[in-house]
Amino acid sequence: MEAAKVYLRVNRTAPDVIAQARELTVADVHEAMGLAGRAALMGPRMRPLREGQRIAGPAVTAFCWPGDNLMMHRALSLAQPGDVLVVVCQAELSGAQWGDLATRYALQHGLAGVVVQGCVRDVDQVRAMGFPVWATHIWPIHPDKSGRGTVNAPVVCEGAPVRPGDLVVADGDGVIVVPRAQAAAVVAAAQAKMGREDVIAERMRAGQSFFEAHGAAAIYAGLAVDEVDGAHDD
Repeated sequence: MEAAKVYLRVNRTAPDVIAQARELTVADVHEAMGLAGRAALMGPRMRPLREGQRIAGPAVTAFCWPGDNLMMHRALSLAQPGDVLVVVCQAELSGAQWGDLATRYALQHGLAGVVVQGCVRDVDQVRAMGFPVWATHIWPIHPDKSGRGTVNAPVVCEGAPVRPGDLVVADGDGVIVVPRAQAAAVVAAAQAKMGREDVIAERMRAGQSFFEAHGAAAIYAGLAVDEVDGAHDD
């Protein structure tokens, strides 16, 4: 059996950056990252259990062996208030990684949320408790605890690279991960994007069409579009 490895410390994204990121959407962060934002997004299978929740926090990671969730438990025991636990089990249907008792502990200790590539269970109870959970599968299959895996080492979760301490932002659109070294700049760029959208909304309130206010009309005007004053079947 391969030895497990657990790193006890995490170099986290700065608290002031985390606080600002809580006001942002995944879409804003994604666009603020430019082309890198595509790789930073987790795949569309990663969905929230409950509507209307938005979180941001530093990642604490767990990589779990097929059918096993012991490393999730160890990562959860090391997580601090405001952290986002990111759990990866590549054999996704081999054993549930999260349930109601883990949720109770996470709530008691102030975690921001959990993101799971794999199965979660007890979802009725978890939803009732209101703790933010994103996952790729819902299935109650029992997990073992053999001890293989890692804690607080880099992982790839639903296609997105995650290093311990990276900024994780999640909402109804999904989950995105911003490298810790880039987090402050990305958050500032996303805030600027939100400011530009406020200007567009004000223009629409003043009577402009969305086509004009958004700038699409100006782009369209510069293209060689053949507009026909008539119906296609006249």
